[in-house]
Amino acid sequence: MKFRMINGRRVPIGGSGGKSGAVVAAGVLALGLAGGAGGFTIAGGSGVVSEVGTVADEAASGAGSGGSPQLKARRSEGQKSARKGDSDAAWQRLGVKQLKRTARQQAECVAMSFGQVRDFFTRTRCTSLERAVFLIGDGAGNTAVLSVAWVGLASTKDAGKFKTVIDIPGSGDIRPLGSTALGLADIRFTGENYGSDRNGKSVTIAETELFSGHFDHDTLDAIAEVSAYLPRI
Repeated sequence: MKFRMINGRRVPIGGSGGKSGAVVAAGVLALGLAGGAGGFTIAGGSGVVSEVGTVADEAASGAGSGGSPQLKARRSEGQKSARKGDSDAAWQRLGVKQLKRTARQQAECVAMSFGQVRDFFTRTRCTSLERAVFLIGDGAGNTAVLSVAWVGLASTKDAGKFKTVIDIPGSGDIRPLGSTALGLADIRFTGENYGSDRNGKSVTIAETELFSGHFDHDTLDAIAEVSAYLPRI
Protein backbone atom coordinates (compact mmCIF):
# COMPACT_ATOMS: atom_id res chain seq x y z
CA MET A 1 0.00 0.00 0.00
CA LYS A 2 1.27 3.47 -0.85
CA PHE A 3 1.24 6.30 1.66
CA ARG A 4 1.40 10.09 1.46
CA MET A 5 2.44 12.47 4.22
CA ILE A 6 -0.27 14.97 5.21
CA ASN A 7 0.48 17.30 8.11
CA GLY A 8 3.07 14.82 9.38
CA ARG A 9 0.75 11.78 9.17
CA ARG A 10 1.11 8.78 6.86
CA VAL A 11 -2.18 8.55 4.95
CA PRO A 12 -2.90 5.51 2.73
CA ILE A 13 -3.45 6.15 -0.94
CA GLY A 14 -5.96 3.96 -2.72
CA GLY A 15 -4.50 1.94 -5.57
CA SER A 16 -7.37 2.73 -7.94
CA GLY A 17 -6.84 6.44 -8.35
CA GLY A 18 -4.97 8.20 -5.57
CA LYS A 19 -6.49 11.32 -4.12
CA SER A 20 -8.58 12.50 -7.01
CA GLY A 21 -8.72 10.19 -10.03
CA ALA A 22 -9.22 13.21 -12.32
CA VAL A 23 -9.13 12.49 -16.06
CA VAL A 24 -8.64 15.16 -18.72
CA ALA A 25 -9.81 15.07 -22.34
CA ALA A 26 -7.74 13.08 -24.82
CA GLY A 27 -5.64 14.62 -27.57
CA VAL A 28 -2.27 14.19 -29.26
CA LEU A 29 -0.36 16.93 -31.05
CA ALA A 30 3.30 17.13 -32.01
CA LEU A 31 4.71 20.32 -30.58
CA GLY A 32 8.03 22.09 -31.04
CA LEU A 33 9.13 23.98 -27.95
CA ALA A 34 11.74 26.70 -27.86
CA GLY A 35 13.46 27.53 -24.61
CA GLY A 36 16.77 28.79 -23.26
CA ALA A 37 19.65 28.45 -25.66
CA GLY A 38 18.45 25.26 -27.26
CA GLY A 39 15.32 23.71 -28.76
CA PHE A 40 12.93 21.11 -27.42
CA THR A 41 10.95 18.63 -29.51
CA ILE A 42 8.06 16.60 -28.15
CA ALA A 43 5.74 14.33 -30.08
CA GLY A 44 3.05 12.40 -28.27
CA GLY A 45 5.19 11.60 -25.23
CA SER A 46 8.59 11.10 -26.84
CA GLY A 47 11.82 12.25 -25.21
CA VAL A 48 12.98 15.83 -24.83
CA VAL A 49 16.34 17.17 -25.90
CA SER A 50 17.48 20.26 -24.00
CA GLU A 51 20.42 21.94 -22.30
CA VAL A 52 19.29 21.82 -18.67
CA GLY A 53 21.19 19.96 -15.93
CA THR A 54 20.63 16.33 -14.98
CA VAL A 55 18.60 15.15 -12.01
CA ALA A 56 20.71 14.33 -8.96
CA ASP A 57 21.19 10.60 -8.45
CA GLU A 58 20.20 10.76 -4.81
CA ALA A 59 16.68 11.85 -5.74
CA ALA A 60 15.93 8.30 -6.89
CA SER A 61 16.28 6.65 -3.47
CA GLY A 62 13.89 6.22 -0.54
CA ALA A 63 10.68 5.32 -2.42
CA GLY A 64 7.61 5.31 -0.20
CA SER A 65 9.37 7.13 2.66
CA GLY A 66 9.33 10.69 1.37
CA GLY A 67 12.73 10.38 -0.29
CA SER A 68 16.37 10.41 0.78
CA PRO A 69 17.71 13.02 3.23
CA GLN A 70 19.29 14.79 0.25
CA LEU A 71 15.97 14.96 -1.58
CA LYS A 72 14.21 16.22 1.54
CA ALA A 73 16.80 18.97 1.89
CA ARG A 74 16.42 19.93 -1.78
CA ARG A 75 12.64 19.97 -1.35
CA SER A 76 12.89 22.26 1.67
CA GLU A 77 15.19 24.68 -0.15
CA GLY A 78 12.96 24.54 -3.21
CA GLN A 79 9.93 25.48 -1.12
CA LYS A 80 11.79 28.52 0.21
CA SER A 81 12.57 29.66 -3.34
CA ALA A 82 8.99 28.97 -4.47
CA ARG A 83 7.58 31.04 -1.60
CA LYS A 84 9.68 33.95 -2.87
CA GLY A 85 8.17 33.50 -6.34
CA ASP A 86 11.35 32.17 -7.95
CA SER A 87 10.00 29.09 -9.73
CA ASP A 88 13.19 28.55 -11.74
CA ALA A 89 15.34 28.33 -8.61
CA ALA A 90 12.72 26.18 -6.88
CA TRP A 91 12.68 23.55 -9.62
CA GLN A 92 16.44 23.70 -10.13
CA ARG A 93 16.82 22.50 -6.54
CA LEU A 94 15.29 19.25 -7.77
CA GLY A 95 17.36 19.11 -10.96
CA VAL A 96 14.54 20.05 -13.33
CA LYS A 97 13.55 23.03 -15.41
CA GLN A 98 10.37 24.43 -16.91
CA LEU A 99 10.12 23.54 -20.59
CA LYS A 100 6.63 24.84 -21.32
CA ARG A 101 3.65 26.39 -19.56
CA THR A 102 0.22 27.68 -20.39
CA ALA A 103 -1.17 31.06 -19.58
CA ARG A 104 -3.22 30.95 -16.42
CA GLN A 105 -6.92 30.33 -16.95
CA GLN A 106 -9.62 31.60 -14.62
CA ALA A 107 -12.56 29.37 -13.88
CA GLU A 108 -15.51 28.89 -11.51
CA CYS A 109 -14.88 26.64 -8.52
CA VAL A 110 -18.08 24.55 -8.47
CA ALA A 111 -17.96 23.82 -12.20
CA MET A 112 -14.27 22.88 -12.10
CA SER A 113 -14.42 20.53 -9.10
CA PHE A 114 -15.93 17.18 -8.15
CA GLY A 115 -16.57 14.95 -5.15
CA GLN A 116 -16.46 16.32 -1.62
CA VAL A 117 -14.45 19.27 -2.92
CA ARG A 118 -17.38 20.28 -5.12
CA ASP A 119 -19.77 19.79 -2.19
CA PHE A 120 -17.58 22.15 -0.16
CA PHE A 121 -17.79 24.86 -2.82
CA THR A 122 -21.59 24.59 -3.00
CA ARG A 123 -21.67 25.56 0.68
CA THR A 124 -18.64 27.86 0.85
CA ARG A 125 -18.02 30.48 -1.81
CA CYS A 126 -14.59 30.72 -3.39
CA THR A 127 -13.48 34.14 -4.57
CA SER A 128 -11.14 33.02 -7.35
CA LEU A 129 -9.71 30.01 -9.14
CA GLU A 130 -6.74 30.12 -11.47
CA ARG A 131 -5.10 27.08 -13.03
CA ALA A 132 -1.88 26.50 -14.94
CA VAL A 133 -0.05 23.50 -16.38
CA PHE A 134 3.68 23.10 -16.94
CA LEU A 135 6.00 20.67 -18.67
CA ILE A 136 9.03 20.00 -16.45
CA GLY A 137 12.17 18.12 -17.55
CA ASP A 138 15.73 17.24 -16.58
CA GLY A 139 17.35 17.39 -20.02
CA ALA A 140 17.84 13.62 -20.19
CA GLY A 141 14.48 12.68 -21.73
CA ASN A 142 12.66 12.57 -18.38
CA THR A 143 9.66 14.89 -18.29
CA ALA A 144 6.61 15.42 -16.10
CA VAL A 145 3.42 17.41 -16.41
CA LEU A 146 2.71 19.68 -13.46
CA SER A 147 -0.74 21.06 -12.69
CA VAL A 148 -1.10 23.99 -10.26
CA ALA A 149 -4.36 25.54 -9.06
CA TRP A 150 -4.65 28.66 -6.90
CA VAL A 151 -7.92 28.93 -4.97
CA GLY A 152 -8.99 32.10 -3.20
CA LEU A 153 -11.43 31.94 -0.27
CA ALA A 154 -13.33 34.65 1.57
CA SER A 155 -11.47 34.14 4.87
CA THR A 156 -8.49 32.36 6.36
CA LYS A 157 -10.95 30.11 8.23
CA ASP A 158 -12.59 29.04 4.97
CA ALA A 159 -9.17 28.48 3.41
CA GLY A 160 -8.17 26.22 6.30
CA LYS A 161 -11.38 24.21 5.98
CA PHE A 162 -10.90 23.84 2.24
CA LYS A 163 -7.31 22.61 2.64
CA THR A 164 -8.50 20.02 5.17
CA VAL A 165 -11.06 18.70 2.68
CA ILE A 166 -8.89 18.60 -0.41
CA ASP A 167 -5.96 16.96 1.42
CA ILE A 168 -8.07 13.87 2.15
CA PRO A 169 -7.34 11.05 -0.34
CA GLY A 170 -10.44 10.29 -2.42
CA SER A 171 -12.19 13.54 -1.51
CA GLY A 172 -12.32 14.84 -5.08
CA ASP A 173 -10.28 17.59 -6.67
CA ILE A 174 -10.03 20.77 -8.68
CA ARG A 175 -9.92 19.50 -12.26
CA PRO A 176 -6.33 19.91 -13.52
CA LEU A 177 -5.92 22.03 -16.63
CA GLY A 178 -4.32 18.96 -18.23
CA SER A 179 -1.52 18.13 -20.61
CA THR A 180 -3.69 18.68 -23.69
CA ALA A 181 -3.59 22.40 -22.88
CA LEU A 182 0.10 22.17 -23.77
CA GLY A 183 -0.67 20.36 -27.03
CA LEU A 184 0.62 17.08 -25.59
CA ALA A 185 -0.86 13.61 -25.36
CA ASP A 186 -3.48 13.11 -22.66
CA ILE A 187 -2.31 11.93 -19.27
CA ARG A 188 -4.36 10.95 -16.23
CA PHE A 189 -3.81 12.82 -12.98
CA THR A 190 -4.06 10.28 -10.17
CA GLY A 191 -3.48 12.61 -7.21
CA GLU A 192 -0.69 10.32 -5.92
CA ASN A 193 2.02 12.95 -6.51
CA TYR A 194 0.47 15.84 -4.64
CA GLY A 195 1.25 18.94 -2.64
CA SER A 196 -0.81 21.72 -1.09
CA ASP A 197 -0.20 24.88 0.89
CA ARG A 198 -2.31 27.57 2.53
CA ASN A 199 -1.12 31.16 2.62
CA GLY A 200 -3.70 33.40 4.25
CA LYS A 201 -6.93 33.20 2.27
CA SER A 202 -5.33 31.31 -0.61
CA VAL A 203 -4.78 27.57 -1.06
CA THR A 204 -2.49 26.16 -3.75
CA ILE A 205 -2.81 22.61 -5.05
CA ALA A 206 -0.12 21.00 -7.20
CA GLU A 207 -0.08 17.58 -8.86
CA THR A 208 2.47 15.90 -11.11
CA GLU A 209 2.45 12.91 -13.44
CA LEU A 210 5.22 11.33 -15.48
CA PHE A 211 5.08 12.23 -19.18
CA SER A 212 8.20 10.59 -20.64
CA GLY A 213 11.23 8.70 -19.41
CA HIS A 214 11.41 8.04 -15.68
CA PHE A 215 11.00 9.98 -12.44
CA ASP A 216 10.37 7.95 -9.29
CA HIS A 217 7.40 8.63 -7.03
CA ASP A 218 9.42 10.58 -4.46
CA THR A 219 10.82 12.96 -7.08
CA LEU A 220 7.39 13.57 -8.63
CA ASP A 221 5.96 14.11 -5.15
CA ALA A 222 8.76 16.55 -4.28
CA ILE A 223 8.10 18.58 -7.45
CA ALA A 224 4.44 18.86 -6.47
CA GLU A 225 5.23 19.76 -2.86
CA VAL A 226 7.66 22.47 -3.95
CA SER A 227 5.29 23.85 -6.59
CA ALA A 228 2.45 24.14 -4.06
CA TYR A 229 4.44 26.97 -2.48
CA LEU A 230 4.42 29.07 -5.65
CA PRO A 231 2.47 32.33 -5.41
CA ARG A 232 0.15 33.17 -8.27
CA ILE A 233 2.45 33.78 -11.21
